[in-house]
Amino acid sequence: MTTHQLRAARPENIAEIVDLILMHGPNPWNWLPPDEVARHVGQIATGAVEAVVAWDGSALQGVVTFCQTQDFARYQPEGRAGETHGYICEAVVHRDAVGQGLGARLLAAALDVLKARGMREVYIDRHEENAASAGMMRKAGFTVIDTFPEPAKRPHGSGRTTVCRIFIVPNA
Repeated sequence: MTTHQLRAARPENIAEIVDLILMHGPNPWNWLPPDEVARHVGQIATGAVEAVVAWDGSALQGVVTFCQTQDFARYQPEGRAGETHGYICEAVVHRDAVGQGLGARLLAAALDVLKARGMREVYIDRHEENAASAGMMRKAGFTVIDTFPEPAKRPHGSGRTTVCRIFIVPNA
């Protein structure tokens, strides 16, 4: 098994991250419009989006992008609606590195960063039928909190999005 080095993404990694997501992320369950992916990942340069990346020597093998947002306020516990929370945006591993636990390591590293930023909960979403993503999220401690139709974003299978959440205790 290869040892991957994890670290924070840097602006000079943006093009490689976009390429990795667009080459190794597409499947019937993932909504990855190229322009939107490029815009999202490009926000690493401004700090609006962060990412943890995994390298095998000089080759990018995986990425998890994340941000702080208020987009999931409707799901927050009473009294905390509107409080800033974390959102895991993209999680992609190179096809050659799948099945080695790299996605779980990247996800854990992203959660550690959000925890250090004081986030009390983190949200993530997926296609309802994406079993691989569901397993990774469940193993990380995420629980399903909602599933709803979203056919424009989920044109395959059930056409439904599942939202998951994990509560974390921020670093003191």
